Amino acid sequence: MGLNSFFKIFLPKDKIFFTLFEEMAETVYTMATLLQQLVNEPDADKRASISSQIEAYEHKNDDATHRVFTELGRNFITPLDREDIHYLATALDDVADYIYSSSKKLVFYKVNPNDTGIQKFSELIVQSTAELKKAVPGLRDLKNLREMTNAIVKINSIENQADDVFDMSIDALYNMESDFKAVIKKREIYQVLELATDKCEDVANVIESIIIKYA
Repeated sequence: MGLNSFFKIFLPKDKIFFTLFEEMAETVYTMATLLQQLVNEPDADKRASISSQIEAYEHKNDDATHRVFTELGRNFITPLDREDIHYLATALDDVADYIYSSSKKLVFYKVNPNDTGIQKFSELIVQSTAELKKAVPGLRDLKNLREMTNAIVKINSIENQADDVFDMSIDALYNMESDFKAVIKKREIYQVLELATDKCEDVANVIESIIIKYA
């Protein structure tokens, strides 16, 4: 083995990790747009079909997460701290998990999504994942710090809005819904939707910590 070939073994494979992160950000955004379609779909069978599409993307995201962890095991030197790579992959995977969980519960519980809280949550999740799509590609070279920082600020703001939507939705649910089973089902759906926005904020927090370390 030549000297150049030997040193190539230890070069960080930037494109592998960054490409996977960008794929994951794209996937969670697609899942969010499908979730928004689902909550605006009046036909229950079509909602189930959309949920199946979301599940397929969730599996795709799982595969990307597994690849990140596999590459961590293969690469001696990485472009970012190994812990940051692990945290970022896990956080992006959590976003996908909670979006899928939201769609699954809506279909399984046969809840009518024509609900102000549910629809507002879906809008906020689309907005958050759209900002993730802007922030994640900047990790490649950390040159677009303003765009990345603006995205992080917006995601934090969206999460705060989601907290308000949750509080208002729960208040309306307790005041207007007399069926205790419906209350339990909707409360659980609100919680999972709100957690999806929390997980977007977790991704933003990891990106922010990376910026602080490397920019």
